[in-house]
Amino acid sequence: MKNQLRMLRGLNFSYYATSAVLMPFLPIYFEGRGYSSSQIGLLMMIGPFVSIFAQPIWGYLSDRYQTLKLIIFGLWGMTLLSSVGIFTTTGYSFALLFMLLLYFFMLSSVPLLDTLTIKSAVQAGASYGSIRLWGSIGFTLLAVSSGFILQALGGLQNIPYLYWSIWMLPLVLLLFLKDERSPAPRVSFRSFTSMFRNGHFLWFLLLVFILTVPHRMNDVMFVLYLKDLGATNAMAGWAWALAAFSEIPTFALLSRYMHKFHELALLGIVAILYTLRWLAYGWITDPLMLMVLQVTHSITFAVFWIVAVQYAVRLVPPELQSTGQSMLSMVFLGLAGITGGFVGGWIKDEWSGAGMYMFGAGMTCIAAILLLGTHVYYRKKTIRLN
Repeated sequence: MKNQLRMLRGLNFSYYATSAVLMPFLPIYFEGRGYSSSQIGLLMMIGPFVSIFAQPIWGYLSDRYQTLKLIIFGLWGMTLLSSVGIFTTTGYSFALLFMLLLYFFMLSSVPLLDTLTIKSAVQAGASYGSIRLWGSIGFTLLAVSSGFILQALGGLQNIPYLYWSIWMLPLVLLLFLKDERSPAPRVSFRSFTSMFRNGHFLWFLLLVFILTVPHRMNDVMFVLYLKDLGATNAMAGWAWALAAFSEIPTFALLSRYMHKFHELALLGIVAILYTLRWLAYGWITDPLMLMVLQVTHSITFAVFWIVAVQYAVRLVPPELQSTGQSMLSMVFLGLAGITGGFVGGWIKDEWSGAGMYMFGAGMTCIAAILLLGTHVYYRKKTIRLN
């Protein structure tokens, strides 16, 4: 079991390291091709759009055939092949097509990796966060070093060689990983469709959508906003590194204490903190200060993700864990991603980056009211039933 946890730490580390190459630098790479903010927003959201349909399907297949390892390996292999198309073809239409394929496969693997991590952690008596924090470490190290590595390689145009070389590690590690099979009965299509009649779970997904649209908007547009304010490429990389590094203590410690609080109450507090975060991003115009503010990622996204993953597990049957995690990722990476990318790019072009963040603060304020209101409603309902 210890070897399984070591493999999972390595997988989380190396998989999120690949994301650290794309997220900070891909928008800048596309900007160098001459694309506008709206075009870049479309490029970054087209993948999340198809993941809306892809993630529940892959989650269902992994539950149906009780294999996570083989599906993840196939998805990662296709991710690598899709990236070849992005970096070797020319023209906006081809870039759009291959970005669609890349995110179709890459984003679909995230909830499956989370499910594999949760199952192994439960069996070993460890916490999900203690393994997932290695993903933050991997992201941090690559976000910090990628700028220097790319500069040593000759510039941002060499990003494909760095990206492809990093992918070799997770693919090799996955070969030595044990597949976690659930003792629960094999999932039927009828049990899969029952997820869409689970009112509490669907309401939770709607609240997640409202809360995370501004976050996904920031994922796509933050580095462009920094560049507009005079930041360098290195500062963009450091900004993402600070955000990822700040997650580590949260992933390490929160799982020990979160059982003392209800998940919806915690998410309501997170929504309030998100509101303050986006207001600060809209008011502050110093790129260095904005870069430092990325550490607030630890009390917003990191807390949100641990709590949301754990709450999703509670709301769905054990045999549908992969499907439940896939639907959560479908909303966060898919629906919120496409909405955030499109709306964020349009607002930034029309009203400026500051207006974009003010809009985000308004959305998270609404999410805070709904989350805390739902928590109070469920609590009163439970008291009445008892």
